[in-house]
Amino acid sequence: MNNLDQLREQQRQDWDTFSPGWKKWDTFLMDFFRPVGEKLIEVVELKNNSRVLDASTGTGEPGLSAAARVPNGEVIGTDIATEMVKIADENAKARGISNYKAVVCETERQPFDENYFDAVICRFGVMYFPDMKEGVRELVRVLRPGGKLSLSAWSEPEKNPWVTTMGSIVNRTLGVPPPSPEVPHVFRGSKPDTLANILKECSLDDAREVEVSGKVSFASPEHYWDFMMDIAPPIVKNLSKADEPTRHNIKTEVLAAAEKYRDGNGIVFHWASWIGHGMK
Repeated sequence: MNNLDQLREQQRQDWDTFSPGWKKWDTFLMDFFRPVGEKLIEVVELKNNSRVLDASTGTGEPGLSAAARVPNGEVIGTDIATEMVKIADENAKARGISNYKAVVCETERQPFDENYFDAVICRFGVMYFPDMKEGVRELVRVLRPGGKLSLSAWSEPEKNPWVTTMGSIVNRTLGVPPPSPEVPHVFRGSKPDTLANILKECSLDDAREVEVSGKVSFASPEHYWDFMMDIAPPIVKNLSKADEPTRHNIKTEVLAAAEKYRDGNGIVFHWASWIGHGMK
């Protein structure tokens, strides 16, 4: 098994392990991410009979929302994690959406013919592709000529304190070094024009990038802590290496840091995401 295959296997295990947390927080997460999903769908200009790929579908969004907009078309969601795919199919069934299905596959090995889809969307998946350009090239391969692709990645760390408030304290306390630009991590696509440039290098026309921003609210610092502990594999894996007194001190510091974002009765973080899109 080469290094990339080892990375893919580790990612599969991580997301399968954290899938119960994503299921637990699914409604909250879908509300949080909804503006990003809506923009991804908007820019690919779906028709009622479009065939759509939702790569890195996770628990099903924004593919499920896309399916509702293509009543005479179909949406296929793909994800590396078997347990996430099961949740996505459960969500489709629960919502009575019959033109969506999810399948397990690696991003760089989509099980579809060339030019199969009218549109491709990918929400917060590209920064975790073992090889970002290879992954995007594969999405372009299955997109028909004239079809559109859109993908998203988080903007700069300073625009996303919902990540950095906990992440920076954990990393500083435990001496975790900054990740290499080539290693999958949450802010790998955060620099302006990163997504647009990748799309251009993958031969898409009219490649461009826009920013979407918003706010996410938690009832309390403890609510924020519980959320991150359930959905953030890298942070939790690092934290698991600490002894109990250190974990206690980290939690105390994170709760105090989150309190600084109190707005009225809750904790409110701003967030921002890049949306890159282009046409084949």
